[in-house]
Amino acid sequence: MSKSNFPENAPSANPVFYRTYSRRVDGGKEHWDDVVNRCVGGLSKVGNFTEEESALVRDQMQNLHSLPSGRWLWVGGTNWIEQQKNFSGAYNCTSTDTYDIHAFPLQMELLMMGSGTGAILEPRCIDRLPKISHTFYLDVLENIGDAKPPREERTRLHITEKDRATIYVGDSREGWSIAFLFLLKLATESDWEVGHVTMDLSNVRPPDAPIQGFGGVANPVKLAHFYRRAGEILQKAYGRKLTSVECCLLLDESSLAVVAGNVRRSAGMRQFDSNDQLASVAKDNLWQQGEDGKWRIDPQRDALRMANHTRVFHSKPSYKEVKDAVTKQFFSGEGAIQFAPEAIVRSNRDLLDTEERRDKFLAYYAKQPADARSYLNSLKYHQDKRELAHRMGRYGLNPCGEILGKDFHCNLAEVHLNTIDPTDELAQDNAFRAASLAAAALLHHNFSVERYSYSRKVDPIVGVSFTGLFDFFVMRFGAEWLDWWQQGRPDTVLGHAFVRAEAECLTRWRGVVEETIASYCKKHKLRCPNRTTTVQPAGTKSLLTGAAPGWHPPKAARFIRRITFAKNDPVALACEAYGYKIIPSQSDRDETGALLDDPRDPRCTEWLVEIPSETPWADLPGCDQVDINAFSIEAQYKFYMQVQTYYTTHNTSATLEFRENEIDTLSQLIFNSIDKDQGYISAALLARFDANETFPRLPFEPITKAQYNELQEDVLSRRITDDFGLAMQSFAPIKGEALGPAACDSDKCLFAEKSPK
Repeated sequence: MSKSNFPENAPSANPVFYRTYSRRVDGGKEHWDDVVNRCVGGLSKVGNFTEEESALVRDQMQNLHSLPSGRWLWVGGTNWIEQQKNFSGAYNCTSTDTYDIHAFPLQMELLMMGSGTGAILEPRCIDRLPKISHTFYLDVLENIGDAKPPREERTRLHITEKDRATIYVGDSREGWSIAFLFLLKLATESDWEVGHVTMDLSNVRPPDAPIQGFGGVANPVKLAHFYRRAGEILQKAYGRKLTSVECCLLLDESSLAVVAGNVRRSAGMRQFDSNDQLASVAKDNLWQQGEDGKWRIDPQRDALRMANHTRVFHSKPSYKEVKDAVTKQFFSGEGAIQFAPEAIVRSNRDLLDTEERRDKFLAYYAKQPADARSYLNSLKYHQDKRELAHRMGRYGLNPCGEILGKDFHCNLAEVHLNTIDPTDELAQDNAFRAASLAAAALLHHNFSVERYSYSRKVDPIVGVSFTGLFDFFVMRFGAEWLDWWQQGRPDTVLGHAFVRAEAECLTRWRGVVEETIASYCKKHKLRCPNRTTTVQPAGTKSLLTGAAPGWHPPKAARFIRRITFAKNDPVALACEAYGYKIIPSQSDRDETGALLDDPRDPRCTEWLVEIPSETPWADLPGCDQVDINAFSIEAQYKFYMQVQTYYTTHNTSATLEFRENEIDTLSQLIFNSIDKDQGYISAALLARFDANETFPRLPFEPITKAQYNELQEDVLSRRITDDFGLAMQSFAPIKGEALGPAACDSDKCLFAEKSPK
């Protein structure tokens, strides 16, 4: 591999790498070698690696066999991430129990550092919130950037004797979130009663102003709107406590204010009690059609799009409850079920370490959670009440649902199985060892926020994932394995052999991870995590090697991959010089509503780069004849549960795609798994349609071999340079250029949000 180009069999790698993970340096953008040096150097420093450990992590990263988290690819090795106040910026995954007003600005600050936020909004948390005891008139000034430099970074609250208060919002991440906290305090604390509140934004630097120290530009375009909406929500709740949906709106409105490079970079998970009827319909009819026939989103609920909603079941749901949830998800994409007892069992593997103990805990929980709590307490001496409560609350989820815990930060790393010889066990083991070290290194972090610090002390967790699992098994077993999938993965003699072989690989990899992390923690006198393996969505990072994301099958053996850029983004211009075709985005239309065709049209605001792609096994005999889009929901579910059973000790991020006629089948599969305690926790469900039913210009479009070859010839005919890195150096940065990875790294999110045609 040259220092500027990725392998030819990963055609989306260069565009994604330079758009998402390559930092601006003197003379242009980082190349892959630069990022490897920066990331490994940072991991070695924070993780106190030996020379041998550093060499292993470097070799595996350089050769794209295992990679650290997407966040670490962006911040690793920078001076910024060595400051304790910024430690959270190294983590894709967090979750917070929303039991006090500090939880709201904490999560806003996490989003501004690039971390996805999960929030528990069950009664056990939000019932502890204070009542909204004060009402006041809120005036948010439209004066961003009016103050003369140097701007104040800290937020100040000034209360006069005339029943008036002014919040001077500071020009910093902490300044924005502390201003939010002051609003919450003014609405809830008895000694802060005022009748008129002014929010002064003059110290906030204007849009496109440079951000010193970490790069990028300011983008406070939604900040004033956020503070107004927060005030409206708080005043509406005057005289009572916030409802779960109002808590959700406060968090989601803050998410709308967090942008980078004109692209939404936030991601959230909101967990509600299964009996919360208000939350269960929060997103219903979010889009409404007016008398003119045009569809519009409800402005009072617009922010709810910023997070996934999950219903937490503490008892086993009935078949009707499961089917109702599956049906709702087919038509709306919302209403996922999480089975909390299984999550708690997995999160206490150090105590519930046998099948007998696991089964006993679940039996107690089914009768009365308090009995399960007492049983768990009996398994450990000298356990204080806080730790016991922490253990029983370890079912919090990160935005994509692959990590379990309470008030947690989790570091991720992943193995790219599609880049490894499926017959070379040593190569596989080395990749998982390197990923384990990359994930464990950040266990040395001690957080400044007490709730996160305590959680790291009593329940340290990491997540070692993989991507390209489907590719790995196709390359190992060939067309026979694909044919078996096409038949629904039936329980035949050959099928049993495949299942055993899959389980053996998954179990061995998990063993390598657990052994490596246990050894590392023992050497450094760190408390060892009791759960270490997961499967994340791996959407963007999968493109660096051309892998099918996570455990999922790809969309097809060959397809067009469309990647979104701002208009005139330098990376997109480099793609054009490399021969890739540029078209307007799905949202760019003329006055009649028709899609634009010319990317240089003044009405065009966003570009799609079209990249002909094929899987690493597309040319294997018989493999490209299989219609992956026809795979049944039963086949997908069986493979997903293979991973959940034999590899994953957290949860497996899964997006199960199903047709309307498969609702009953999927409902029965989920119901049986929960009813029989087979390890199901939660999965996202997504309606599947045939090609002629889908929206135009989607991120994936299946194509034939002939179409692929023709498109490849077109790319070569347009290509100006064979060196993508050189093409990158030819284009200057623009205002609004995307900087850093999104908090939730999932291709599946591209399909999940439903909107009218």
